[in-house]
Amino acid sequence: MQSFSFDSVELPGSIPALRSEVRAFLAQERDRWPAERRANSWAVFDADFSRRLAAQGWVGMIWPKQYGGHERNSIERYVVLEELLAAGAPVGAHWIADRQSGPAILRFGSEAQRERYLPGMARGEIYCCIGMSEPNAGSDLASVRTRAERLPDGRWKINGQKIWTTQAQRCRLIIALVRTSPVNDKNRQAGLSQFLIELDTPGVQIRPIPDLVGDVHFNEVFFEDCIVDAECLLGTEGEGWKQVTGELSLERSGPERYMSSLALYLELLRAAGPNPSGILRQAIGRTAAELWTLRQMSLSVAGQLAAGRDPSIEAAIVKDLGNSFEQALPALVQSIVDEGVRLEADSDLSRVLAFLLQTSPSFSLRGGTREILRGIIARGLGLR
Repeated sequence: MQSFSFDSVELPGSIPALRSEVRAFLAQERDRWPAERRANSWAVFDADFSRRLAAQGWVGMIWPKQYGGHERNSIERYVVLEELLAAGAPVGAHWIADRQSGPAILRFGSEAQRERYLPGMARGEIYCCIGMSEPNAGSDLASVRTRAERLPDGRWKINGQKIWTTQAQRCRLIIALVRTSPVNDKNRQAGLSQFLIELDTPGVQIRPIPDLVGDVHFNEVFFEDCIVDAECLLGTEGEGWKQVTGELSLERSGPERYMSSLALYLELLRAAGPNPSGILRQAIGRTAAELWTLRQMSLSVAGQLAAGRDPSIEAAIVKDLGNSFEQALPALVQSIVDEGVRLEADSDLSRVLAFLLQTSPSFSLRGGTREILRGIIARGLGLR
């Protein structure tokens, strides 16, 4: 039977100074963010903040300097992400570009594609969205129906639809997974390719999808006879499945997968004070233990990625457990607020709790549903 591992990671000696530097920067920014916006903050779009963060050298941290990066190590980048999320910084504008779109272009893109997009991403100025899910192909990416047809002049004509496309209405670029050859019943993953498509290209239409709390993060993206140049193909034609699964390890394993509800925990600690009651004290201690465990697991995956390994099973485990944790926390807090904590009508605690009670049900859907993740884990362990 195959197995998985979460080996400990030794933090470089540069980490304490880096943490102090990031915290000092965030201390000057924090008062601008309402308490409820510090929850799930990696979905909060703030282009000005992204540019200020990039000016500090904290976007594109591990990319080569020739493309605007800073050639820092992966663990340093992880620590910066931790600090940003712990403070509730609005990092949603550049998040996708920094986390997976930029690395995908760096790994699979042509030199022209790297030079065109990566420096702008590293400056916090070019934002990206993910074109994977479709109305009838949510977590089953092999069944995508969006098609790209090669034209006689070498260009491609794209038709189809993507859905749940985060921040598409504000982004310049989408990396779309599309079918470039007919479905092979024996290997449905074959014949898929990725394209870099600028969202102002004729034939692209974006329709926002408001959520329960009135925000607009998600969108439908339609391609109607959208013509793109041959140079828009990312990587190798027909290798889209292999390319996109590499992206998903980056998407599923980061600290955002367990820290989306951290702002609520911090507000609970403030409200509880230094001497909480027995039930409240137990809940605080149990939550701290879960947080620390998830943090060590997520950091281990970051270490494996830095070492060039493929931690797809471990990444799926982190996302499954992390989403379960951050979904359960709002209900837990709601159940214990009468145990020594007064829930004032307009307090920071009540606002964060109300926000997360409405938004946290979606946390287990993004990046692959819980059922899909557990299937990946079972297959990786040889159990199916």
